[in-house]
Amino acid sequence: MWFAGPARRLPAAGRPGALRLGFHLEPGMRVGLFGGSFNPAHEGHAHVAETARRRLGLDLVIWLVSPQNPLKPTHETASLAERIAGARAFARQKGMAVSDAETRLGSRYTIDSVRALKARHPGVDFVWIMGADSLATFHRWRGWTQIMAETPVAVVSRPWISLKSRTSPAARRFAHARVPSNQARSLPGRRTPAWVFLRGPLNFQSSTALRERMRSTRPSGAIKDR
Repeated sequence: MWFAGPARRLPAAGRPGALRLGFHLEPGMRVGLFGGSFNPAHEGHAHVAETARRRLGLDLVIWLVSPQNPLKPTHETASLAERIAGARAFARQKGMAVSDAETRLGSRYTIDSVRALKARHPGVDFVWIMGADSLATFHRWRGWTQIMAETPVAVVSRPWISLKSRTSPAARRFAHARVPSNQARSLPGRRTPAWVFLRGPLNFQSSTALRERMRSTRPSGAIKDR
C-alpha cells in the first residue's frame, strides 16, 4: 500500500459518509493510524502501537490492515481475514482497534487512506505511526511528501535499523520538522510537517522471521503457499 507513484482519486466508496469502518471517532480525539500488511502480526507490532499510544497520549490507535502490498505476489500474503484475526490477537489492550478500512474505502495507498479518513472525521487529530524500518524506505512510498503534509508522523525505534532510518532520505528531507522526543505529546494537532522519533526498549520480532519459521515447521508434504 505504500510505494512510489502519483496519488489517485478515491472511488465513490471512499468519500465521507459512504461506509462504516468499525470504529467511532469524535472531534477532539487524538488518533493514531498504524498501517501495514501484518503478515503476520506479532509482538513487535504491538510494541510499536503501544509505545506510540502511551508516548503521544492517544485516545485510540487503529491498526489499518492493508488489502495487499502491490509489490508482492498474492501467494506471499495471507488472506485479509487471517491477517485481521492475527492483528486482533495482538491489539487487545485498551485504546486499540483493528480495521479493514482501506479495503472498504477502496484505497491501496497510505496517502489516499489518510485523506479519506481526515475528510470523514473532521476535528480528529490524526497521527501516522510507523516503525523505524518503515522510515528507512519511506521515500519509496506513494506520495510520501504529501503524507508528511497531511498528518504528523510518529516513528518508533526498531532493532538493527534505527540508525539507518534516522539518516534515511525522508529523515534528511524533513530534519527541520523533527520534534524533540520530550515534546512527543504535542505531536497530535501540530502544524505539518512534523514528526518524532521515539526510542525505547526494543522488540526483536519481525514478520519476515515469523514467515520463515512457519515455512520451516510445516510438514514436508504440506502446500507452502495459498
